[in-house]
Amino acid sequence: MTSQRARDRLAASLQEGGIRDPRVIEVIRNTPRHHFIDQALHSRAYENTALPIGHGQTISQPWVVARMTEALLEQADGPPRVPQKVLEIGTGSGYQAAVLAALVPQLFTVERIEELLRQARRRFRQLGLTNLRTKHDDGKLGWPEEAPFDAIILTAAGDTVPTRILDQLSPSGVLVAPVGSPSRQTLIRMRGDGHGDFIQEELGAVSFVPLLGGIG
Repeated sequence: MTSQRARDRLAASLQEGGIRDPRVIEVIRNTPRHHFIDQALHSRAYENTALPIGHGQTISQPWVVARMTEALLEQADGPPRVPQKVLEIGTGSGYQAAVLAALVPQLFTVERIEELLRQARRRFRQLGLTNLRTKHDDGKLGWPEEAPFDAIILTAAGDTVPTRILDQLSPSGVLVAPVGSPSRQTLIRMRGDGHGDFIQEELGAVSFVPLLGGIG
């Protein structure tokens, strides 16, 4: 259930589901998702479904991770881009961060739940990921001392994108986030035009845990 065959089936299902960027598909094929969940769920690690990780949180469906990652890399015109410095709000299990860290030079990830971050840090060490930094803090604050970021990704949904986070995006950067109420959420992408304005696109319906403030 954690074999290469299972990973290959997952990669094929991502392609069938419309994921086009071969780099994203290959990274998800090679990322050991079973390392990011409880051992009791290892048999389901490469199913295309969200799974619980404790503390009321989940590890996202692989297709959603792939789509959000692809959306960060896509250019409005021309070939896919590689943002040099990326901020993730909501480390969770660390799975999305591990996927991103394989594709971008620098990743900064913030998690409000200390126990989840402790576990994620251990997984990052085991996988030898050295191009990411972690922080235990209120994700709604972002990481202002490291701003600006070329790309920002949120893995929890608020009614809107917090202004304090959007302010940390470079003028020509891209932000991908779920927004909306628990019953109706949409994945959006915001692209900076280089002059202080942002163009927003809707990428489809999603379901995420709520974006909460504070630390735990």
